[in-house]
Amino acid sequence: MDETVKPLRIPPEMSVYADKHHVSHLVQSLVSSLVMEQPDDPICFLISLLQRTSLDIPRVMLLGPAAVTRGTVAQRLSSELRAVHVTAETLLQDQSELSQHTEQGLGDELLVKLVQQRLKEIDCFNRGWVLDGIPQTRLQALTLQQLGVVPEHVVILVGGQQQQQHRELEGLSSAFQHVLKIISSDQPDADVYQQVLAFVRSRCYSRTPRILLLGPPGSGKSHQARLLSEKFKMVDVCCAQLLRSVAADASSLGEEIHPYLDTGRPVPDSLVLQVLEERLSRVDCSLRGWILHGFPGDLQQAKTLLESPHQPNRVFFLELSDDVCLERISQRATDPASGQSFSAVTRATLSSEVQTRLKTRPEDRPQSVTQRLNQYRIHVAALQSVFPDSVHVDANQDPHSVFETLESKLNSE
Repeated sequence: MDETVKPLRIPPEMSVYADKHHVSHLVQSLVSSLVMEQPDDPICFLISLLQRTSLDIPRVMLLGPAAVTRGTVAQRLSSELRAVHVTAETLLQDQSELSQHTEQGLGDELLVKLVQQRLKEIDCFNRGWVLDGIPQTRLQALTLQQLGVVPEHVVILVGGQQQQQHRELEGLSSAFQHVLKIISSDQPDADVYQQVLAFVRSRCYSRTPRILLLGPPGSGKSHQARLLSEKFKMVDVCCAQLLRSVAADASSLGEEIHPYLDTGRPVPDSLVLQVLEERLSRVDCSLRGWILHGFPGDLQQAKTLLESPHQPNRVFFLELSDDVCLERISQRATDPASGQSFSAVTRATLSSEVQTRLKTRPEDRPQSVTQRLNQYRIHVAALQSVFPDSVHVDANQDPHSVFETLESKLNSE
């Protein structure tokens, strides 16, 4: 790395403060209102918003086929929240125009235009709104979001007889995955309504993800971190790869680390923490979030991480037996050029050039793996005590199932 070009860093305390005081939620509310209203004097407009007693006005989308009592739930919800109940029918006040469009359906452009106009009106602005059956497609959802119509809560009601709606509902789900709850309508109406109400009364504050992924060697931490990074655009921070990258630099810190890696000795915690502090403070980690694996490995490292400005806000333990870990690692090979490890399954997809240079690392030999597993088992109880709110995931499944479990836990928190 050229030391004359310093990566942009953001003080980590800013991310912690923003999460604690829901700054992202506040900014999202202000920007959404600003885009929707487009006032002549945006500064005065924002000041007036901040002077309100509360910015937590309802912004709810209730979606799903009409046959699942959606309208009834939406009416009760609007009454309970004292919010404006908005449907495609109420958007068209002229009866002749209504009859013309109810036969053919509202086009995307017309529906989006009418929604935007309606939500700008003073009653929706002051009391909030419940959009009943709107949007109907992913395209409408994305267009509304671009225009500043950003919901706080999205509920999709699904019924057993609605298989033909599966594709449309999948598209809507992906557009709102971070504020979404899917509720089955195949239960008493009162139960459906209570579940919807409970969810809408919860706050869905957005947080910059700072994820810690722990587990024994061979549990799939690197693979799952890569999948999560690709899906959620967070930075994949593998401690071992990071140390190798820094050691390859001509920096003074790299020169200190290099001898430890050459001889296979553990890098002192003080040096590891310096490397992590520098990497996690960069602007990509501060803005997009990060997923860290390969650290901490014991009680003292975990406590040091919690005392640092880079506290994780989600912690996952991948659970796997020692026998399965040994079996997986015995089939693993590493590409010296990239430092990336590949299982027997993923190896088959590699080019012949990469396959010819794959090697088994000394630390992946059975005796070394057994020692690492023993070390993990010695410290795992202490690590779990430091992170009492951690989520435990069965890693003895195919990688896709593990990823789906991690994804669902992230979206539900």
